[in-house]
Amino acid sequence: MNVTIIGLGLIGGSIAKDLKRTGFATEIVGVDSNPEHGKKAVELGIADRYEELEAAVQQTDLVVIAIPVDKIKIVLPKVLDLIQENTTVTDVGSTKREIVSLIEKHPKRGNYVPSHPMSGTENSGPVAAIENLFEDKICIICDQEKSRPQHVALIEKMYQSIGMSTAYMSSDEQDHNTAFVSHLPHVTAFALANAVLAKEDRSIIFDLASGGFRSTVRLAKSSPEMWGPIFHQNRDYMVEAIGEYQKHLEAFKKSIQNEDAGEMMELIKHANGIRSVLDGGNQSMTKKEKTIIQLFTPKN
Repeated sequence: MNVTIIGLGLIGGSIAKDLKRTGFATEIVGVDSNPEHGKKAVELGIADRYEELEAAVQQTDLVVIAIPVDKIKIVLPKVLDLIQENTTVTDVGSTKREIVSLIEKHPKRGNYVPSHPMSGTENSGPVAAIENLFEDKICIICDQEKSRPQHVALIEKMYQSIGMSTAYMSSDEQDHNTAFVSHLPHVTAFALANAVLAKEDRSIIFDLASGGFRSTVRLAKSSPEMWGPIFHQNRDYMVEAIGEYQKHLEAFKKSIQNEDAGEMMELIKHANGIRSVLDGGNQSMTKKEKTIIQLFTPKN
């Protein structure tokens, strides 16, 4: 299996590491707009070689596009124009509606499988790539009915090989759900960091910062080049999510202002209910293992 990965940062580099480690890929060809990142990826063993986009995608089995979502809109149509008839293409962008709509009428739309592996850290670049980043995490595959079955099955197998479970939903559902569970936490972290940085005596505050503050604000170190386009592409659902969050912040603010201990206790107890949701898992997230076995088990 020859795999071309476009974008050799945290996500692309970590996928490359795991695909080589598990034996899914026999060769990783790296593509990156930053030549230094390409050289570093080869030096670190993330990619076997570094090539320009056109050469890298014309003779490959699978293309994984792992770049900011605004750049995906530029690169994805080019990739679909260049690939062979049987090549599979996926992207790992955190938004999907604008990307999918852009190539809806492309002759090779069936080769493309929109996906979003939900894992990451606040770090970036090839040096941030780590093994097992995706173990026991969830990958969302979008609009699978618009992709040819063999391409969907290959992407399912790829994510299964690196330890991920798979969820299936439309691009619209994906963007709506991730606005709350992925994009909103980043916005709140950025806002919290800005609130503290706005304080004149912030050096004292940082001296007092505990583990709780550090873990909450950790996401504020994330790349603006990555997250700015995500917020822009998902702006309608982001506005909805932020509005909902503001409503609940106001409820806490009101209970504090009114010294309403009973209301405060109810708000906190209600929030504690998130524990049972997070610990219980979601049985609707299923793997299509039967399909994978049928399409990819060699016949004797």
